[in-house]
Formats: sequence, C-alpha cells, structure tokens
Amino acid sequence: MRIGIIGAGMTGLTAAYHLSNQGHEVTIFEHAPFAGGHASTFEVQGGILERGYHHLFTSDTDIQELVASLGLPSLIEWMPSSVGIYAKGAIYKLNSPLDLLKLSPLKFINRLRLGFVLKYLQLQKNWRKYEQVTAARWLRNKLGKQAYEMLWEPLLLGKFGATLYDKVPMSWIWGKLNTRVKSRETGASGELLGYPSGSFAVILDKLLEILDKNQVKIHLSTPVHKIENHNNTMTITLQDTQQQFDKILSTVSNDILLNLVPQLQNHPKYIEKLNSISYLSAVVEILILEKPISDVYWLNIADAKFPFLGVIEHTNLISAENYNGKHIVYITNYVSTDHPIFKMDERKLLETYIPFVKLINPDFNESWIIETFNFKIGRAQPVMGVNYSHNIPEHASPLKNLYVANTAQIYPEDRGTNYAVRMGKYVAEQLMRT
Repeated sequence: MRIGIIGAGMTGLTAAYHLSNQGHEVTIFEHAPFAGGHASTFEVQGGILERGYHHLFTSDTDIQELVASLGLPSLIEWMPSSVGIYAKGAIYKLNSPLDLLKLSPLKFINRLRLGFVLKYLQLQKNWRKYEQVTAARWLRNKLGKQAYEMLWEPLLLGKFGATLYDKVPMSWIWGKLNTRVKSRETGASGELLGYPSGSFAVILDKLLEILDKNQVKIHLSTPVHKIENHNNTMTITLQDTQQQFDKILSTVSNDILLNLVPQLQNHPKYIEKLNSISYLSAVVEILILEKPISDVYWLNIADAKFPFLGVIEHTNLISAENYNGKHIVYITNYVSTDHPIFKMDERKLLETYIPFVKLINPDFNESWIIETFNFKIGRAQPVMGVNYSHNIPEHASPLKNLYVANTAQIYPEDRGTNYAVRMGKYVAEQLMRT
C-alpha cells in the first residue's frame, strides 16, 4: 500500500517504522523544519537537549521495546529522581511517605490524611470509576479544605487555568499517580527515571536511519493544506501539488484535522467527539545556568501567584558534565494561545519569571544565566472532561481510508513519548488489518 502520514512526531515516525518494515510505501509530511515533535533536540553547551523536558518511567515498556528493536538495548540509563513542591515560601521534598509527614504547612492530621488518600489511589486498578467525577471535587472531598486549597488547587489551576481546572476528571490524576508508583516499585530508595545515554536524539537518529533504509520519504517544512477521499483514493493537497495514497494517517490535533478534512463535516457524531476536547499550549523557557536553582529534579509550584507551574532541573537527573558543567533548567507553563504569557516575547517572559525564581532560591542572581532558549508548542496538552472514554475518537475515522492518531486518544494516561510510540504501533497494525 501507499500510505501518507501527516506529522513526523514519535507517533508518525513509529507508525512509519512498523508499516515500512512490512514493505509498505510510506511518505511523511511535516510542517516543522525538523522531525521528532516534542522529542526533537538541539545543541547546547557541547551536548544535546530536548526542546521539551523528557524522561521515562520504568513502566514505559513500549518505548523500551522500540529502542531494543532499533538495536539499542542498553541505551536507557535509570537514575534516582527527586520530586518536590514549593508551597508557603519553601521547598518540600516529596520522595517518600516520611517526606509527607514533614510537610509542615499542613496540619499533622491532614498530612496523615493526604498520605492515606495517595496510597489508596496508588492501589486502585479500576480507573473508570474516577472518570465520572472531577479531580477538583474528588480531591476536596477526600483531602479536606486545607490540603486541597494549599496543594492541589494551585497545581490544577497552574496546569489547566481558571476556566478548565475544575473540568478535569479524577482519572487524569489516577493516570499520573499510576505511572509514578510503578517507577517507585522498581526503585528501592525512591522513584527511578530513565534517560537515553546521549539524549533522545540517539533514538530519533537511529529511527530516521532505518526509515531511510526502508525508503520512507520524509518532507520537512511541508504543510498539508487538504485531505480528500475520491472513489476510495486519498489525495493530499500541498502548496503546489497533490499526491495520492491508498490510506492516510493523521497525527495532528483534532482542530487542525477538521480544517484539513472538509469531508468530515458529513459525519457529525465523529465531529462531536473531535470537538469534545480542549487544548492548552506549552510555553517552555530553558535557562543555562552557572549554578542550580535547587537540588530537586521536578519541582511543582503550589502557589497561585506564580506565573509558571513547574521547574524541571534537567541536570539534577542528568550529570551537568554532559553540558560543560553548566546547569539546565526548564521553566514550564501550559496556557491558552490568548494568554498574556503565550504572547510575551522572551525578554518580557524572563522579566516576569525571574522575581519568582528568586523566591524559590533567594541567592539566585541573573549573572548565573549564560544563555536562554524559548519554545512555544501549540496544542501540547489535551484537556479531557468527565466520562471522556465515551468520547474518544476512533482511530479509523468514518471517512474511508483516513486514520487518526493523536494525543486526544491517549487516556487515561497523559500524553507522553511512550504512549506516542504505543499508539503509533497500534494504529499501524490496525491500518494494515483493514
């Protein structure tokens, strides 16, 4: 079969890998000038770094299987992680049950209650009962007013914003906790996280090498303008030409898909499913520093006054020796495209962020900053509502020979590289069967 794939992120590349291994003729169209999507990389301080922070959990078996099949079985290194939360003007470690007992801003009875509820959630296997209620409602009811308003409400507000934070189902929280507890089960002294030796670029480069050997054509900086089905033949319209395929796989977000495929308007039920999800965009500010901000890898911000929701210190997981001894820090945010943070240029963004970095570490000085990078990733975070399992769009769209695989179909887990790989393999198999 001749198969066209829209998008050269990990879902599209993985699908192309499995399809081309079976002898199918695959062409990929990517609007960006690079492949890899969120896992794409760039050079910094003598090393390679992802545009968006990346790591793997021990439960991320799909990408581990892909890496092994690429001939890189020993590539991923597993290291102890550190997690913390900034609340009430201080950093609190959250690596163990004992750390919860030291969470002094909470009354002692509420610390015990928080630990009990988290342990209870970690033991639950049936996520479906949690998709019927919002995270805000469930957490407030189970944890009480103080723990919810001090910890969880600021985290939900920071992640999803004031208009969406109370719409997110509790199954989303379950999915987050579920992946972390599996990594904790493997690490005797805490959570273990994985990172490829040499960065995710090693995986991406090897994958692209094999796709090239399989004669997969990848057209970068090539936006698709329209997708049509005429007499069961799929046609892709580019800026200056058209190409025909037996089947098309789209990995773009739902709203873009609707603009690309006018014929989907003839299928209102599918459109309703596509429209049942909202998106937030990522704003990622990367600081290259002389000194670290903290000794925590993943720092959640539980303070609604902060203009960002997390600080991920890459070199608190990966040795700074990979970057000439410099320290790599991601400051992360998810906002709508009309939010002031999304519209700011990098200079204004730094002016907004730096006073709050100084609250985390009063010794922080702007002279520590060697260089900075800023990336804005549209539609990076899908936001599901309650009972979303009833609204997930099928991979096989109602338009014959058009298949869909994007982050809106990852559930109850949150979007991530492992799930992109899993979905790419699954939809490739489905496409070859039908």
